[in-house]
Amino acid sequence: MSGNRYNALTAGPEDGPLVLMLHGWPEFADSWTSQLVGLATLGYQAVAVDQRGYSPEVRPLAVGDYGIEVLAQDAMGFAEAFTSDKFHLVGQDWGGAVAWKLAELAPEKLHSLAVLSCPHPEALRVEALLDRDQYERLDYMRFFREQTGTPEKLLLSRHAHRLKALYGSRMPEEQVHRNVARLTEPGVLTATLNWYRAMRPDVSIEVGPVTPRVLHVWGTEDRALGRAAVDRSVHYVRGAYRLEVIEGQGHWLSTEIPERITALLREHLDSPEFWSNDAHARVASAAPRCEFYG
Repeated sequence: MSGNRYNALTAGPEDGPLVLMLHGWPEFADSWTSQLVGLATLGYQAVAVDQRGYSPEVRPLAVGDYGIEVLAQDAMGFAEAFTSDKFHLVGQDWGGAVAWKLAELAPEKLHSLAVLSCPHPEALRVEALLDRDQYERLDYMRFFREQTGTPEKLLLSRHAHRLKALYGSRMPEEQVHRNVARLTEPGVLTATLNWYRAMRPDVSIEVGPVTPRVLHVWGTEDRALGRAAVDRSVHYVRGAYRLEVIEGQGHWLSTEIPERITALLREHLDSPEFWSNDAHARVASAAPRCEFYG
C-alpha cells in the first residue's frame, strides 16, 4: 500500500480499539455509515475505507494488481495507518473474502473477525463443486471475469439500469444512487470488476483455515451465496465461531438491517479483554470523518 492514498471514513476516539471495516462489491466505505456511528458511540475507533479500485488515486490498470494477497496487504496497511496494536476486522461480501485472507495471513494482528454474507472462500469453492445450485449462483462472477468490455457495457447501458437492478429493493434508494453515481465515472467499474478477473479460473481464491474468533452473519435471501457454503465455513475456523442466520434478509446486510448488524457487532466486539485505558467509558464523537492517508 506504500505510496497510495485511499479515501476513508472514521469515527470515534483515536486511541480507542480499532475496528477496520471492508466493503463489498458494488459498494463503498459509506455502506458502513450506521456501524461507524454506532461503534464510535461505544468508544471504538471505527474505520471504513474505499478499497483498491474504489479510491480515485488507487486504480491500477493491470488485473494482477487486484489479487487477493494484494488486497489483504492493503487491508493490513489500512490498519497500520491507524494503530500499531491488534485490531478487529469486519468484512462484507468481497470485503469479507479479503478479511478471511488477512485472518489467515496475520492472525496475530487480529482480536477478532466478523464477516457478513461471504462464506469462507474454500468452503465456497468446495460447495460450488458439489452443489449445482451454488455453482449456478456464481455465474455472474464468471461473466464479470470477461475482459472484452461486455460486462461494463451491459451494466452501464440504459443509464446503468442493470447495475441498479443488482441492488434489488433491499438497499435504501439514496445509497443505490450514490453507489451508481460513483461506479459510472470513467474507469471505476472496470477497476472494481478486476477483483473478479484476478480470481482463479474456477472463480475461487485461495484461503486456508483461520484462528481468530469469528462472527459469521448470513441472510436467507442472499441470491449469490447459499446456505451450504455458509454451513461448511465452520470447518475452516480453528477458534471460536458463531453463525448468525438472519431470516428474510438478503446480501446487503450492513444497509438492509443496519441496527441489527451494529448490535451483533457490539456483542461480538464488546469483550472486556480488548479494552484498555478506560476506553469503554468514553462516549466518542459519532460523526464519520473523511480522511486520506497513504
